[in-house]
Amino acid sequence: MMGNDPQAEAAPEAAQEVRRRRLFYIPGYDPIHPRRYRELYRKEGAEQARISGYEIALTPGAGGGHYGWQVAARIDGAEVAAEVEVLVWSDIVRDSMSTSIPATYLQLIRTAWEYIATGALRRLMRLRKGPVIAALYPVGMLLGQLVLALLLLWAMVSAAGLLRPWLGVLADIGGLVAGAAAAVWLLRWFKARDGKLFAYYLMHDYAYSAQHRGANPPELEARMASFADAIADALSDDVDEVLVVGHSSGAHLAVSILSDLFRDGRVPDHGPRLAFLSLGQVVPMVSFLRDAWRLRADLAFLSARDEFTWVDVTAPGDGCAFALCDPVSVSGVAPENKRWPLVFSAQFTRALSPERWKALRWRFFRLHFQYLCAFDAPRDYDYFQITAGPLSLASRYAGRPPSASRIDVAVSKFTSTAP
Repeated sequence: MMGNDPQAEAAPEAAQEVRRRRLFYIPGYDPIHPRRYRELYRKEGAEQARISGYEIALTPGAGGGHYGWQVAARIDGAEVAAEVEVLVWSDIVRDSMSTSIPATYLQLIRTAWEYIATGALRRLMRLRKGPVIAALYPVGMLLGQLVLALLLLWAMVSAAGLLRPWLGVLADIGGLVAGAAAAVWLLRWFKARDGKLFAYYLMHDYAYSAQHRGANPPELEARMASFADAIADALSDDVDEVLVVGHSSGAHLAVSILSDLFRDGRVPDHGPRLAFLSLGQVVPMVSFLRDAWRLRADLAFLSARDEFTWVDVTAPGDGCAFALCDPVSVSGVAPENKRWPLVFSAQFTRALSPERWKALRWRFFRLHFQYLCAFDAPRDYDYFQITAGPLSLASRYAGRPPSASRIDVAVSKFTSTAP
């Protein structure tokens, strides 16, 4: 037993199932070059290997048009080779972020209206307050910046008014021009420091989904089709498991990509094991929007498939994720024959030492990536054993119960799966 969460221990070690694995990692809404994920895997994998007593090493990828790397691991006496590919859409993210300051404030109005006027925000609050607070943060921060800029404008106009007895109307004009210039400078100053404030970044993130009311824009659909092609090619390769990992916003992209593969008959009956690991998912932020028909249909469809395994891992310590919220059930689309996902917690507060938890607990964005990092005292979640170990995802969590504290009731107002 693990505290007050009746979670089963990981499946006992059996004969080696996986010798070769293809891993596809789908990032969230992230403009950073994918080398960031390679360096994170290299650094954190080495640390987890040191803590847990196994071996793991990285070498450059095989090329072929996708960014990735090779992993060689020796875990529990078994040697495993994994080929990792990052399915890159950071260029789409960067393009969506290349907006002016006025355009960002227009995004703020449209996005707030979409979530508030439709009741989506109120229903999301019934799930987890953390990610909703994260969604409101850029609104408050950007409005605060605007207020400060307007106060600066007012102060300079007022100061110029003191010169009116001598300069007349020229004082008013000069004060207005100087104040406007100062206000614009201040707004640009804030934007230049958004690498620490994250206000513009988060605003663009939520606006990207809200601008089409939960539907995928055409450029993203095209990219997802290319991702499906890459995964389909791997399913015809001589490997033992094809594992798709979707992190944050990448989780709901993976849901649709995998659904397309099944619908199109591109998952062979006798091919490699196919598995899906969703980490730190924010699916409700999209599926609760009124036009997210495709995502809701894909959630319902994928949750009933027998031919693969879907494990959803979050943690209440991650304030940016909808922790322990079954993305299918809370979206109101769970079919009667629903099988997936298996929902459980990575238990940050137990798997991290008190010292590390104290150091990380207020670093919200860092904690959102903890699923991809080393744990001081890993329980039955170890990202590197999952991605480079000898057990398939299905066997690793065979018989494991979901977390008792998961939320699996319908909450979304919009549950239609077609226009």
